[in-house]
Amino acid sequence: MKPFYFLKTVSNNSVQLIRKTPPLVFAMAVLSFGGFIGASTVLVTGLRTVENSITVTGASTESIESDMAKWKVRVKTNGSSQIDSYNKHQKSMDKVLKFLTANGIGIIKDKNESMEIGPAYTSKKEVRNPKTGVLISTNWVTSQWIEIQSNDVSKIDKTHRKSSELLGQGVLISSHDPKFTFTKLAEKRVDMLAKATKDARIRAQAIAREAGSSIGAVKRVNTGVFQITVPNSTKVSSWGSYDTSTIRKDITAVMSVVFGVEK
Repeated sequence: MKPFYFLKTVSNNSVQLIRKTPPLVFAMAVLSFGGFIGASTVLVTGLRTVENSITVTGASTESIESDMAKWKVRVKTNGSSQIDSYNKHQKSMDKVLKFLTANGIGIIKDKNESMEIGPAYTSKKEVRNPKTGVLISTNWVTSQWIEIQSNDVSKIDKTHRKSSELLGQGVLISSHDPKFTFTKLAEKRVDMLAKATKDARIRAQAIAREAGSSIGAVKRVNTGVFQITVPNSTKVSSWGSYDTSTIRKDITAVMSVVFGVEK
């Protein structure tokens, strides 16, 4: 009979606590970060009188600005022979380097700025008749990569947007979009997690107050993934995300915190 009596007591206590909880509490839980599943966790855990605890998800979102840019450009030249292709390529490279220098790239100012020019490669491409196999034409292609890194993200962004000017000079280029990153992310994470934990406590206090209880010490903390997205994005990944397409970004930290409940 004792186990049955224990279950009956827990059930009665749970019903009484639900009856004492105003509709506002349930609305706040449903609107909490993490959606309906997170809200259900808060309510169910909060009603488990054996543990006397409540689980709340806190979040913190801030806007950050990238402080490092990486940009890759491929220069390609065609020629009738290997030597012809290479000679034309040298002229194209001169035009590209002149263009970069004119835009302030290539003049190394500090250790956070660099430009690496990879080796040039030449390959032969033959075009044959698909039926007879007779050689129709031979084309030699020389290509070379230039990789640029700079903490002047605005300069890289502007130069990338102007790089199509090289096409007007007869230069064939394949330009990748710059990748913008934030190098102080480790320091930022500590601050963001602290704010997310504070947000979780405020939410827990609001729910407990409406139920006639108070929040005690933290019992357990689970750190969620970080979402680094374009500004005002609603994209969320279970593995976290790190957008590198824009200079300005939003960073969101999530913390699941279990608080003790005191009556």
